[in-house]
Order: sequence, then structure tokens, then C-alpha cells
Amino acid sequence: KGITTAAVCVYPARVCDAVKALKAAGCSIPVAAVATGFPAGQTHLKTRLEEIRLAVEDGATEIDVVINRTLVLTGQWEALYDEIRQFRKACGEAHLKTILATGELGPLTNVYKASLIAMMAGSDFIKTSTGKETVNATFPVAIVMLRAIRDFFWKTGNKVGFKPAGGIRTAKDSLAWLSLIKEELGDEWLTPELFRIGASSLLSDIERQIYHHVTGRYAAYHDLPMS
Repeated sequence: KGITTAAVCVYPARVCDAVKALKAAGCSIPVAAVATGFPAGQTHLKTRLEEIRLAVEDGATEIDVVINRTLVLTGQWEALYDEIRQFRKACGEAHLKTILATGELGPLTNVYKASLIAMMAGSDFIKTSTGKETVNATFPVAIVMLRAIRDFFWKTGNKVGFKPAGGIRTAKDSLAWLSLIKEELGDEWLTPELFRIGASSLLSDIERQIYHHVTGRYAAYHDLPMS
């Protein structure tokens, strides 16, 4: 009781449905939308911006955007900054989580630069992956992103959140990520406001572990509320 996910994430077209369903259930979990042509981010910029605006109008309070990877791979850093700034403006009061799709950015120097630019442009979170790439959240990439977050905090005083996504499937996996955050950024980042894990399959294992803690046995499939 009282333990929930930090948000329910849906495609922009389903934001209205998610908001209504959660309201009907008396639930206050925020609705997040994956916008800007998720997962590839290759639609026209006007379309991506309109997708954000419509999702916010429909009730999304968090927007997960994907960057145009071409801008990173070709070194168009100013253009990348400008795009994310436009995403930030379109979000209004909604939180902006910027997905870097690190598995498609090439060397780690690109990951560091893209992380800093996303934060400079106003992102509330930087996120490793869409979960659709061949390579998703990895520890080497995470360390680079976390140290970019730390550098940005030291220079500006602004705390930006971190979200690994893709391939994190068990409660045991999540403990390793929690330890990494604690070691690199400290206890202040161990809150839903500054640390999330994007992994739908992880929820089922966490439910199983909680069930085991309470009852002393692992749940059968039909015992879990999500089944």
C-alpha cells in the first residue's frame, strides 16, 4: 500500500485515456508521454513540437523526448541545443526528460557532450535509452552521464535527474543502479524527483520480491495485481 511507480508512460495518443483511467481509479500517479517521434526522432521538427503540445494539453505532466542522433554524429551541437530548447518551451510546466539513445551516439565523448547540452537546454532529466536500441543502459555510459550531471551541478547549482532505461529486469539489477547513483551523486539523488528506472519488466519482479517479503513465498502469476 502506498508504493507506486513514479509515472505511467504512454504514447501521446493515449494520454487522455491514461489520465481518465487513473482519475477513475482515484490514483494520482503522473502521466508521462513519449513524444517527438519516439523512438527514432526522425519526424519533422514541427510535428515533434506539436506532439509535445498535444500531450501536455491532454494532461501529460512529464514528456520524454528523443534527440535527433544525426545532430550528435555530425557534430551539430548548436542545432541540438536549439532543438531541445524548443522542446523545453513546448513542454511548458511539464517536466522534460531527454532521451539520448546512447547506444547510437558512438564514442563516450559524444555521450558526455550530448548530456551537457541537454542539461544546458533545460532538461529536468537525462535518460540513457528508449529501450528500443540494440544497446541500452550500460554502466560505462551511466558513469559518463552521471559525471556530466555532477559537473553541471558544480558549475550551475542545478540538479538534473538521471534515468537508465532498457535491459534492467530484476530487483537485483536495480540495486546495482541504486548503488551507482549513491557512489557518484550521493543520497540526494536517491529520490523519484532525481532518479528513475525505465523498465516495464522490472515492475513484475519488484512485485514478486515484495510478495515474497510479506508472505514468505513467491507469487504465482495469477497472484500479482498486474496479471
